[in-house]
Amino acid sequence: MLRLCTALLVAAEVFVGAPFRGARPATVPASAEGYGGSAEALREGGNASLDTSLDAPAGDAREREWPVYGADQGGTKYSPLADINRANVSRLAVAWQWSVREKALAEFGTRPGNFQATPIMLGGVLYFSTPYNRVVALDADSGAELWSFDPKAYEDGQPPNGTGFVHRGVAAWRDRANNNALRIFINSRYRLICLDAATGRPVDSFGAHGIVDLSKGLVWEINKTHYTNTSPPVIYKDLVILGNGVGDRLAYRNDPPGDVRAFDAHTGKQVWTFHTIPQPGEFGNDTWQQDSWSYTGHTNVWAPFTLDEARGLVYLPVTTPSNDFYGGRRPGANLFGESLVCLDAATGLRKWHYQLIHHGLWDYDNPSPPNLVTITVDGRKVDAVVQLTKQGFAFVFDRVTGKPVWPIDERPVPSSDVDGEHAWPTQPTPSRPPAITDQGVTLDDAFDLTPELKAAAQKELAKYRLGPVFTPPTLRGTVQRPGIIGGANWGGGAFDPQSGVLFVKTTNQANLIRVGKPDRSSANPRASEVDAELTRIGDTNAEFMDGLPLLKPPYGHLVAIDLQRGTIKWRVPFGDTPSLRRHPALKGVALPPALGVAGAPGVIATAGGLVIGGGGDLALHAIDAATGAQLWHTPLTRRVNATPMTYRTASGRQIIVAATGGGEDAALVAFALATTASNVGPPFQGGQGGSAKASREGGKGRPHADDRRIDSSRGGK
Repeated sequence: MLRLCTALLVAAEVFVGAPFRGARPATVPASAEGYGGSAEALREGGNASLDTSLDAPAGDAREREWPVYGADQGGTKYSPLADINRANVSRLAVAWQWSVREKALAEFGTRPGNFQATPIMLGGVLYFSTPYNRVVALDADSGAELWSFDPKAYEDGQPPNGTGFVHRGVAAWRDRANNNALRIFINSRYRLICLDAATGRPVDSFGAHGIVDLSKGLVWEINKTHYTNTSPPVIYKDLVILGNGVGDRLAYRNDPPGDVRAFDAHTGKQVWTFHTIPQPGEFGNDTWQQDSWSYTGHTNVWAPFTLDEARGLVYLPVTTPSNDFYGGRRPGANLFGESLVCLDAATGLRKWHYQLIHHGLWDYDNPSPPNLVTITVDGRKVDAVVQLTKQGFAFVFDRVTGKPVWPIDERPVPSSDVDGEHAWPTQPTPSRPPAITDQGVTLDDAFDLTPELKAAAQKELAKYRLGPVFTPPTLRGTVQRPGIIGGANWGGGAFDPQSGVLFVKTTNQANLIRVGKPDRSSANPRASEVDAELTRIGDTNAEFMDGLPLLKPPYGHLVAIDLQRGTIKWRVPFGDTPSLRRHPALKGVALPPALGVAGAPGVIATAGGLVIGGGGDLALHAIDAATGAQLWHTPLTRRVNATPMTYRTASGRQIIVAATGGGEDAALVAFALATTASNVGPPFQGGQGGSAKASREGGKGRPHADDRRIDSSRGGK
């Protein structure tokens, strides 16, 4: 292991004040030229150009950090800053941008995925990860690059998870035994890496010269290239706690398991392990019949954890066992699959759990960081935890005892008609709050923008199995809603502690789920990755007429959940799908002003009365938290593919930052208040979205389906 990690360290590179050099020339350094917020300026972008027209707000000018991925250890994604508020949000303009500039590397067969990172900000410095798992430090005020560390994760080839090369963030820890030195942790594929925040160099005393091999110490040996990570770890005292990802396409006996582990932040030594698939003698082992515990993998935690630091409790949103759509060789309820699990953070011992899906068959992973909130219900103060789900529910529990705040019913669900499958007869359904997205499919849900299109959509729908939520997959195909990215996804919720309202961006999109025998022929280069009797096969897009969705819009919403009452306060369409407007079958058809956008990224809430996010849209939006009304929006040349964050610099300026784009065109874009309205983007024009290039070319550009189809690169894992 020492020789391996030493070799990895030698292969890694640290650039101080310089960008990634992988297979491209270095970028120009930061300049003092300002951006006015126009699409043309964003296209020209340099690395971190400072808008000198931006003013500092009056009043409290103290620096305010964003020290954790979710703003705080409880994942509230809430900022107490109100410098940017309802009254002045229309003055937001681009302050600077930093270009990722990663490229496909033919020699390794890799390509960067979407830029999904949410930076943290500490001591005036932004720290974040890139699609290729680089760690970058920027000056939080100007966006100037301070250093970057390249672990060369691409040298192991393209990851097997559907999202490809993505990473969503890093974690920070102060080493009290070493003059309070700040350390940055990234879990890059099968490695946990500790960096010195001052230099970006690996900390030699951690693991083997800064690196721990995460493929070691699991319940069984694995192919390390099948083990991935996309979410930041969580830090409790001197422990680094993390899960892992496993590609959905991997469905073989003893594929990578979902063991959750804690490592000593000083040394890298493994301290404890929690088996998400209980082993003999452990609670829940009897829910895996026919010894299926001994070979079933996945059941991992790829979404971020959250932490009640005062009580020493960590909350795990556990996902689906292998494989996602057929459970014939894992009979039973399958604990702790698709459960919310609370552990003692110091020991890894289970405190409580609640299984939210029994014997999962829908890829309804628990995708969101559990929100730790304090609410008042019927006059009683409750320290609660909220788990948002792909299936479109918000489950609310007392976070100490695990008792549901409102009753959860076990309701009968449809049975499976697939030989060998024994779908669980009931599934948990909360009595409050109501579902946060549309669930299930009937012919009445068909695409209905013209009578002729509705009839054609209904004819296509009639070919498949339809039914309520939890209708199982079939050989002929089941139209499943919510689809495989939800509902809610890794963007999760943002909680306003003043109002007790949780805000969540949801997707309202169906998928077509067929199961069948996998291709094990020699012609299939991935035949060795599957030995299951049945797996999902074919295209998942529920479409007709060359790209029209089978179900009617809108395809995305922003939802405000009143957690004090367990009700929906408001629900509004969020974002737009400009490619759908360009579909030939819709020429001349009157379309809704907002079609909604499907996508996993989330929103943040602020004390300024705002909910801010992009949610996969080609724009950043600011919404009135009280009403759901849009107060401001600016079109962008790239999609907002991450949950934003906000902070106040030492100079007294509140800045909002969002990661945009992906592939070879990705950038971190910062917004702040401008002195005038002259550099604020144009007002929202409904169907006028799309790329700047598409606008210049009279509506040409992306194929009509590209920005509406949700492949896994815009989903989870």
